[in-house]
Amino acid sequence: MPIPYSGDRGLSGRLHGTWSDRYACRPADGYLAAGVNAKPAGGLHSPEIIIYSADLAELLGILEAKDLEALAAWLLFRLEALHRAGAEFAVIASNTPHVVFDEVARRSPLPMLSIVEATCEKAESLGLKRPGLMGTRFTMAADFFFKPFHARGMSLAVPSPDEQQFIHEKLFSEIELGIIKDSTRQELLAIVEKMIARDAIDSLILGCTELPLILDRDAFGIPFLNTAAIHVDSIVRAAMEGEA
Repeated sequence: MPIPYSGDRGLSGRLHGTWSDRYACRPADGYLAAGVNAKPAGGLHSPEIIIYSADLAELLGILEAKDLEALAAWLLFRLEALHRAGAEFAVIASNTPHVVFDEVARRSPLPMLSIVEATCEKAESLGLKRPGLMGTRFTMAADFFFKPFHARGMSLAVPSPDEQQFIHEKLFSEIELGIIKDSTRQELLAIVEKMIARDAIDSLILGCTELPLILDRDAFGIPFLNTAAIHVDSIVRAAMEGEA
């Protein structure tokens, strides 16, 4: 979908609600800064970005209540604010809220770029067939990753229910708070190794933007797809080229 574009300036709006402010450099923020500072348009030109930093606890409460209508309304309220601030397109810089992406994109006042679609396109370009998906319990239990991957001929695998619970608990009791333990890293890698043997995965989608903080490199000979970095690449391209 074309993005309204003026001159050489792409003004994007980022809405994120799963990052705390306990420490300054969150994954996508760092990748975004690197993309912008690389001056992809040449010279001193760089995209302008408006950030709406939402309340994580408020978002989690809506997700725990499984109220998808309320979640869509919550996101749309913030997208309206980005629209009023002058953004030309918007992104939700988090995986889990994409459970209502289609509905939100349909009603949004701004064109939107999906982290799931960007990741799917990346996986397809790498020739992947059987990615594993790791993220919050909400993300692993929903189908919003499965559908676009299936449409492109890829089948996803997720951890077992007990493994999903472990991942979710570690995300919110440690990783989200900036607590990075090697013991947790080893346990997460053990889950990946089990998925390779059990589910024949050929890659791993880091379907939570915090996971690259602890799973920061490929392992077991398979690529780890960093959804935050992949999304940021698409954001910077759209902002500089005026396309989405």
